[in-house]
Amino acid sequence: MIGNPDVISPTVYLTPEILKYKSKTIVRIHVPPSSEVHSYKKVIFDRVNDADIKVTATSQIAAMYIRKQSIFTEKKIYPYVKDEHLRFDLLPRVRQTAVNRYQEHPWKDMSDAELLQSAGLIGEDMATGEKGYNLAAVMLLGKDDVIRSVSPAYRTDAIMRKINTDRYDDRLIVQTNLIESYEQLTKFSEKHLWDKFYLEKDMRISLRSIITREMLVNTLIHREYTSSYIAKFVIEKDRMFTENANRAVSGGVITPENFEPNPKNPTIAAFFRNIWLADELGSGVRKLYHYVPRYSGKPPELIDGDVFRIIVPLDDEYSFEVKKDKVQLKVSDCPLSCTTNCTLTEKAILEFLRDNATATQTEIAAAVGKSLRTVKADMAALQEKGLLKREGARKNGRWVVIDSDSYCSSKNKEVT
Repeated sequence: MIGNPDVISPTVYLTPEILKYKSKTIVRIHVPPSSEVHSYKKVIFDRVNDADIKVTATSQIAAMYIRKQSIFTEKKIYPYVKDEHLRFDLLPRVRQTAVNRYQEHPWKDMSDAELLQSAGLIGEDMATGEKGYNLAAVMLLGKDDVIRSVSPAYRTDAIMRKINTDRYDDRLIVQTNLIESYEQLTKFSEKHLWDKFYLEKDMRISLRSIITREMLVNTLIHREYTSSYIAKFVIEKDRMFTENANRAVSGGVITPENFEPNPKNPTIAAFFRNIWLADELGSGVRKLYHYVPRYSGKPPELIDGDVFRIIVPLDDEYSFEVKKDKVQLKVSDCPLSCTTNCTLTEKAILEFLRDNATATQTEIAAAVGKSLRTVKADMAALQEKGLLKREGARKNGRWVVIDSDSYCSSKNKEVT
């Protein structure tokens, strides 16, 4: 059958191997990966885990061809794209962002043309001899009409659907360059997601920012731009997720243990790393599995397929602070004040007031990410514990954090 084009098309060449094992004969046939999409009796099947799925939709067949391509589509040359088709006004911001994080960044003293060349946005097709800007350049810096011409289906649909589940509560359609797309999608997430309080090594970090950054960067830089599939960023009551067209490698669920970094668009990914919106390959998976349980109490799901999905559970009532309940310290470990039986919120208040003694309770609430009512109750509790006191008038006074040594020495007991 493998040599009959009416059965297997295109035909393949396989070599059976005859093996003897315990008086039995085994016929071993190794089927290597192919760069072609093969049909059996004019029907195409896709292997999904242990099942053969019949494929009939044009978009699914196209996705299979994309998956089997041996080249990166971001490298495709567009010889008629000229300087006037790109947003050169973005380059000063891009250059400054890179230099702000690394003072000796090579882009610092490069001209615009040198920067684009260094970033791999200008290339040559060795098969055709065409030279010019590639697809990566258009997606990163192209004007909106140029992007629509090159990739008509490109867009990211951001949807918030918590109350009106049949349609949506808010929606944003993003169809601009990747740099401004990231900024617009980030603002959408900040508008609709709760930024929960979280301390790491006595420093407050934004779980929301870390998680949404990894989700949004992934859906922008690892997308297959030749596909007609519309990317999505959806926020629902109990979860949020991203979906984007993908050139799958392994398929199935991705975990830190089985994940093998495989950049879909290495030029675009490198550009994002230079402006500090992406880290080394694989770090995003590790960060999601580390921080999502601290944000919502449950792990994320990362599913590799022709459509790549990241699913993050949401629980507005969950707090990692409640999970840990109390800060457990010994007296010798107290960094600021003796936090006996202090919650993490109380500890954060003390840390903030150490450097901001004249702050109002409203400012304190904003700094620690809690409601004013919660902060007032926690500050009253801290005063009862003798860890905080007020000096001066109500309007012109200041907060005083009780020194740890003097407080701890007055307590003839172990603090746990």
